[in-house]
Amino acid sequence: MNGNNEMNIRMKLSEGQSAFDVLASDSELRGKALAIKYNNQICDITHKMSSEAEVEVITENSPEAIEILRHSASHIMAAAVKEIYPEVKVGIGPATDSGFYYDFEKPEPFMPEDLEKIEKKMKEIISANKPFLHLHLPKTEALKKFKDMGEHLKVELINEKAVDTVSLYQSDTFLDFCRGPHIPATGYVPVFKLLSTAGAYWKGDENNQMLQRIYGTAFFRQEDLDKHIEFLEEVRKRDHRKLGPQLDIYHIYEEAGSGLIFWHPNGAVLRTLIEDFWKRVHIERGYQPVISPHIAESKLWQTSGHWDYYRENMYVIPLEKTDYVLKPMNCPFHILMFNSRRRSFRELPVRYSELGTVYRYERQGVLHGMLRVRGFTQDDAHIFCTPEQVEDEIYGVLQLADYFFSVFGFKDYKVDLSVRDPLNKPKYLGSDDMWDMAEQALVRALGKIDWDYTRQEGEAVFYGPKIDIKLIDAIGNTWQATTVQFDFNLPDRFDLNYIGSDAAEHRIIMVHRAILGSLERFIGTLIEHFSGAFPVWLAPIQAVVIPISEKTLDYAESINKTMLSHGIRCELDARSEKMNYKVREAQEKKIPFMLIVGAKEAESGTVSIRYRSLGDLGITTSQTTFEIIKWLDANKIISFEDVWNGHAGSIEDWLKTKTITHN
Repeated sequence: MNGNNEMNIRMKLSEGQSAFDVLASDSELRGKALAIKYNNQICDITHKMSSEAEVEVITENSPEAIEILRHSASHIMAAAVKEIYPEVKVGIGPATDSGFYYDFEKPEPFMPEDLEKIEKKMKEIISANKPFLHLHLPKTEALKKFKDMGEHLKVELINEKAVDTVSLYQSDTFLDFCRGPHIPATGYVPVFKLLSTAGAYWKGDENNQMLQRIYGTAFFRQEDLDKHIEFLEEVRKRDHRKLGPQLDIYHIYEEAGSGLIFWHPNGAVLRTLIEDFWKRVHIERGYQPVISPHIAESKLWQTSGHWDYYRENMYVIPLEKTDYVLKPMNCPFHILMFNSRRRSFRELPVRYSELGTVYRYERQGVLHGMLRVRGFTQDDAHIFCTPEQVEDEIYGVLQLADYFFSVFGFKDYKVDLSVRDPLNKPKYLGSDDMWDMAEQALVRALGKIDWDYTRQEGEAVFYGPKIDIKLIDAIGNTWQATTVQFDFNLPDRFDLNYIGSDAAEHRIIMVHRAILGSLERFIGTLIEHFSGAFPVWLAPIQAVVIPISEKTLDYAESINKTMLSHGIRCELDARSEKMNYKVREAQEKKIPFMLIVGAKEAESGTVSIRYRSLGDLGITTSQTTFEIIKWLDANKIISFEDVWNGHAGSIEDWLKTKTITHN
């Protein structure tokens, strides 16, 4: 045995030996050893070797350990459920990035009191420290065993997935169909917590029956579990599905159909602000705006290939002895426009941009607020260029993405470069030269902008390599945003060419790109990133005027009109409620500025300014007030707290130091 670091403990095992046997003399390490790894496979600590080999011992500090722990915890949870509710049938129970879940066939949903009972029973099972035994049975014998147990879901899985021999795990009386590996015994689970329940279709297919899913998590240390619970509470508070309707941004009406976003007044303002900014920046960067229809005849989608490969996700409308399709993407429309006449190399690159609404049939089970919908607006663009122009065009897209991210307050992101599998080139369209040119253009552009990225071999789609950028929000969640995708398929299908300097026709290079992804998903991201407290420039309502009493209502109305006349998104709270109530409600609505007016302010022609997170800022004129808001707006300031930075002088003195640097 060698290696002092618990993440890198290695030992040589002989044929027939297990690491568990060899560690019998080292009780401390044996208690920490969870599994072994050899030949890039992870096996149970009790696995007996078929030949001599050097193995790595996995302890809690190994990167693979947490998944093994959580997978085992899911089995313990299933065992507890079966003990309490013997009639329940078990489905599947994998580990996830943040915990585990298990699906059960149960007529009624699990209630909070059920989770308490299950947690208590799990603790009893863990205290009993029963070993996880790895068994292998012939398929026919395993099927008979689970049929006799009445576990028809497991029978279905074994029929689908097993070949001749079936891998099973048993702890005490609970038997499961599973490849493993697992921790040595139930007592190796230090801390866990059951979190929530939900309905889930069997195998994720909405045509299958609805099962009951229990989510949980497990850690090696209590402090890690406590941090995770705090994180989940923060996620819950920021959930756009809660904040969006609460802030009157959007709603989904089931009577109108699932997955369809209705933009309420505040959402419509927010979306318009983003759209107007997006359009202006794109025109400045050399993009030509286009607008395409929402439907087209099926023959267009047959030419593009979507009819054959994407039809199950398309809405088809029979009309006039033919079929029309609600567009699932914008690219064929942009191609038609580009191909409307012959193009010279001197015209290239051509960059078409469109905020185009598309429609895709997503299964009911995967719909998720604004993040997964059936109708959404892509911030779409297509670049048509020559091979010599590709690198600069890609670099321009990355610069544009970087600019948008900074303006919207995102500092960190994760970048993936997806390329073809070098060992399986025949499954990809296009020549080696095309793929090499495209990949090198992406790599060089990433080098120019100096971004770290992860190379993902085999993750490219069949028609070209791509770059994916995921935003990292204020609490560390990642959100898919930008995609830059080469397409070697559509130029061939639509015969897209340009006339080169040699007067001959050449195949066009086509690049799909979206910066924000879709407005729905991006605004859902913004809601959670800012916890609904948008920067002043994005706030649907930038200020609210609050009169202290009806005696100052006329003056309050004049202040509100002044703000509106200067382009400030302002409203008047004229209700006969107490001022403190109005202030508290404005803060709940995440409105940045509250302009309080009482008798003193009315007499002096001033307002008392409050900011949602800073409280009272002082008294100033309405002129200074709208200048502050306009400055924050024009400079696209993300955090007023940062630029105010504990200022102790007058508001006027603070404003004198500010100039517009961003329009």
